[in-house]
Order: sequence, then C-alpha cells, then structure tokens
Amino acid sequence: MSNFQPLDKYLPCNAVMSSPSKLRLTVQNKLQRLNSKTFYDFDIHGSEGGSGLALEGCTMSDRESGDEQQQPQAQEASDPGGSAEQELATRTLHIQSKRFYLDVKQNKRGRFIKVAEVGAGGKKSRLLLAMSSAAEFRDFLSDFSEHYASLGPTNSETPPEDGKLKSEMIVKDNRRYYLDLKENQRGRFLRVSQTIPRGGPRSQIAIPAQGMIEFRDALTELLEEFGTDDQGKHFLPPEPQNELPESRSMRVENKMFYFDVGSNRRGVYLRVSEVSVRNNFRTAITIPERSWGRFRDIISEFVDKSSAKPETE
Repeated sequence: MSNFQPLDKYLPCNAVMSSPSKLRLTVQNKLQRLNSKTFYDFDIHGSEGGSGLALEGCTMSDRESGDEQQQPQAQEASDPGGSAEQELATRTLHIQSKRFYLDVKQNKRGRFIKVAEVGAGGKKSRLLLAMSSAAEFRDFLSDFSEHYASLGPTNSETPPEDGKLKSEMIVKDNRRYYLDLKENQRGRFLRVSQTIPRGGPRSQIAIPAQGMIEFRDALTELLEEFGTDDQGKHFLPPEPQNELPESRSMRVENKMFYFDVGSNRRGVYLRVSEVSVRNNFRTAITIPERSWGRFRDIISEFVDKSSAKPETE
C-alpha cells in the first residue's frame, strides 16, 4: 500500500448500491488496485435498514482509463457508418419558436433518422435513431399525446416536484433513449435524451407538448415510406467487437442499475450505471475486461461472508 497516492488526487465517480441510515457501521473496507490506471474502493455498510455495498472508482486520468468519458460528443455523432452518407428524405417542422428537422439517411450499414432541433437563438441539438427505434418513438408519441390531452390546465404555482408527468425508455443495443413529459413555469414539453455507450454528456431535444402530434405524423410519414428495418444491427457507430454481451439491468428499491459492455481502442469494458428512479440522477463506474475476474472475486467474498453471518432474532 505504500505505493498508493492519496485518493483526493484522483477524479472519483461513485456507484452506491444502498444508502445507509444514521447508524452506519463500516464492516470492511478494501482498497484494490485492479489495473495500472484505476482504483476501486469497496465498502460494506450496515444500518437499521439493512446493508449495502458501495463501489467507488477513481481514475488517474479519464484519458488514460478504459472509458471515453472525455471524448467530444461530436465524435459519437459523426459519420454514422464511417462512410459517406446519402440523404433520402427530410421533413421540417415549426413548433412554437423552434424548428425541427427529420432526416432519413443511409450508409453502408443501413438507414437511420437524424432529428435536429434548432432553438430561437440558433442553438442546435440532435438525436440519432435507428429506424426500429424511430418506430418505437412514434408509438410512444401517441401515448404521450393521449396522456397530455387527459391532463388539466398547467399550474405554474404548484408544478410536480420533479417536473415529470410521464416517463418511458427505449433501448437499442447499448443505447438508451429517455422520454420524459415534463412541466415547468414555461409549460409542458417532451424531453427526449439519448445516452451513448462510451459515456460523456447526453444529447437531448425538447418538443413542446402541443407539437407532439405534428411531430408523430411527420415521423409516421417517413417510416411508412422507408420502413422500420435498420438493415444491419450496428447502424451507428460501428462497434469494434461484434460479439459483446447484451446489456442487463436490475431494479433495487428506488434505483435502477444498468450493466453495459462496450469497447473502444483500448479494449472491452463494463460500465455499471446507477440511476435514481425519483430524479433520474445517475453515476457510473467503468471496469476494464481484464479486471472483471478480480472484481467478481471481491464481490463474491462479500456475498459469502454476508451469507455466513448468524441470523439475529
């Protein structure tokens, strides 16, 4: 342990498996250096409400870790297939002070839809959807429109605590799209957020609630003309590894945990994300493939010791 530097010199990213109450007893604390770049801190905490395992990963530098968190988002949203694109069709929508562009594009890996939002100040945001994901999005737009129509007038004085009125999620390979019908002082709108497999900031658009039906109809026209077949599993961007394990997820009380296997030029890694169901706050750790076995062994040790504890009356 003498070669270890103080943890406060590193950038932490936390994934907490449970929230201990006031009576917090540290049962065991292990600091393991699982590879030359990343440290993981394992803590088991006991409380009146039970026990939980807290994991903390600290990296010397995000540029040297197994993740691509600091890669510019533009790299993710660059040429989807790594080759020249062909634009097949486009639709333009004017909803309140915003313009939306729906473009059907094609490259050697198949077809996809690019959705771009341009605000009044010229700020541009965009999402990229496989044709099959766009079909799911179209169906959810109908559901959200019906829910919106059933709501009463907007109450700007007492909006929902977190602003959310209805939420859904679309999963496509290692990508997730979060759909949240929200309300704030300016009114109601549908926020659509896209997460990318290598971490980094989200890309998102916000559709005024009054324009959801118009948006759905334009999307439906494109899908009816070009179909819902992606014509290739990995439509964007190309994955270096073709046989990566499928993503897994689990819910524990008011939290969701997502297990996503990804790859970059440094190899394969596992990204474990913790998402609060109440406020959608998320944290994550990234574990390089070469460390999975040791990571598993440490957790197995905790499980074995927990199972061996005598039951209290």
